[in-house]
Amino acid sequence: MKMNNSIRSFNSKGERIPVTVLGATGMVGQVFMWMLETHPSFKVVSITAGDSRKGKSYREATRWQLPVPFPETYGRMPFSTLNDVLAAPTPIVFSALPAEIALKIEPMLAESGAAVFSNASAMRGKENVPILIPEANPGDLGRIKKQQWGSGGFIVTNANCATTGLAVALSPLRKFGIKDVFVSTCQSVSGAGYPGISHMDIAGNLIPFIENEEEKIKGELSAILHLNVPIFPSCVRVPVRFGHLETVWAKLGENVSTTDIRESWEKFKPPAHLPSLPETPVSYLSDPAQPQPALSFAGTPPGMAVFTGGLKKQGNRIGFILLVNNIVRGAAGGSIANAELFLEGWDRHLEAQSAVPQFDS
Repeated sequence: MKMNNSIRSFNSKGERIPVTVLGATGMVGQVFMWMLETHPSFKVVSITAGDSRKGKSYREATRWQLPVPFPETYGRMPFSTLNDVLAAPTPIVFSALPAEIALKIEPMLAESGAAVFSNASAMRGKENVPILIPEANPGDLGRIKKQQWGSGGFIVTNANCATTGLAVALSPLRKFGIKDVFVSTCQSVSGAGYPGISHMDIAGNLIPFIENEEEKIKGELSAILHLNVPIFPSCVRVPVRFGHLETVWAKLGENVSTTDIRESWEKFKPPAHLPSLPETPVSYLSDPAQPQPALSFAGTPPGMAVFTGGLKKQGNRIGFILLVNNIVRGAAGGSIANAELFLEGWDRHLEAQSAVPQFDS
């Protein structure tokens, strides 16, 4: 498989690659716009949203929901239609579309030669479409060379938001032989999108059911970490704006100490030269009252680290708390990092398909 010629041209000249953001006004779309405003490799030249935004600028059409500055660079940008994008797709497309729309549009874009990096769930698990996390399974990028779209187009998905934090925290522990995983999640309302859940339903309340969430965690975690072990998730929606807090217990095949676990997190590094990823993907906090969702946008880059704490051991099980920013690391930021991985080492990773071994002991 060859890199899209237009991507190669921009990349070789050191120019920012023109990109499109699909669904730019939604919660995840806003994160794409914020993160891409100053990105060294990508430049947003086209955006889409619902028909009601037609004729408006991005500033006029967007009710800004993030605790970060509005990307004024794109404030006056008009909206394109999906037909406009399909007729002349940019080399790279970032998708924050609803799943039912993504299922139709993303394959059409790939067939047109676009490299589609999607946060939507529609294409996850489809044949030869990788669910990619650069720190955990970079070799799975090689699956795109088996995709049968035209002109070098392809689709890469990132994981569900809760799965992402769990996969990043567990990835460096695979060497100890993960036997099973129990995880209980407390998931913020931003994970339901905007406008999302009614205030009357969630204020002062918890909802112990998130449709398809447990199934997503089980299937995606197994695929990303190449695990064939029992996974037992429970998912609860909580009245917090940002950040998913997860309680994890994992049975290990080796008798390791909490010091071994912390050292594994400290030494765990992302692939080189991916500007959207922190130098230390898993950051352990010694304060017994941390991590908390208030830290969701902490770190450098903001919102991209997975914070852990409360590490303990009982027999051959280790337990800990993790915090993942669901709309940054668990959504748009994950897609951007996947695009960076493709640009940085596309040929190497295509040759290293499934470089991460199976862990099923």
